[in-house]
Amino acid sequence: MAKQKLTGIRLKDKYLTEVVPALVKEYGYKNINEVPKLDKIVLNMGLGDVKDNSKSFNLAVDELAAIAGQKPLVTQAKKSVANFKVRQNMKVGAKVTLRGKRMYEFMDKFLAIALPRVRDFRGLNPNSFDGRGNYAYGVREQLIFPEIVYDKIEKIRGFDICFVTTAKTDDEARSLLKLMGMPFKA
Repeated sequence: MAKQKLTGIRLKDKYLTEVVPALVKEYGYKNINEVPKLDKIVLNMGLGDVKDNSKSFNLAVDELAAIAGQKPLVTQAKKSVANFKVRQNMKVGAKVTLRGKRMYEFMDKFLAIALPRVRDFRGLNPNSFDGRGNYAYGVREQLIFPEIVYDKIEKIRGFDICFVTTAKTDDEARSLLKLMGMPFKA
């Protein structure tokens, strides 16, 4: 019986065997190193609403860790803002940067499992690029990921996912992500 490929390796193999030749044909790159690739995926969760409640804050950080498969970095406020009742160095969020194998595993899980579980999903917005070849998507609820147990969540939270590519233009990045399997609206 043959060994089954890991999910992250499957997506990287697809990139090397299908995406790179298609991008070279479409854009006419002279060097293989010019071909855009996925550099990293950043997950960011703002937790300013529970900054005073350490139990809720830790639960949200643990949920982000379960989704990403990696321990998040807790972010702190850079300066005090009296209107928001935030003091300098107060914990206000969490973020995770995924690279390499974990990045491909997360993207595969996001495309194959999480997106089909989104209610009324009609495709990703093709205009959410930043002008430098990076794509951002906001997840409204963490329940779409299989690691989250519905009975154990305290509150439905959203977070941002940023796909950082080495593409120089948005069109190159859009082609790269579409060939990788991102379901953009027509």
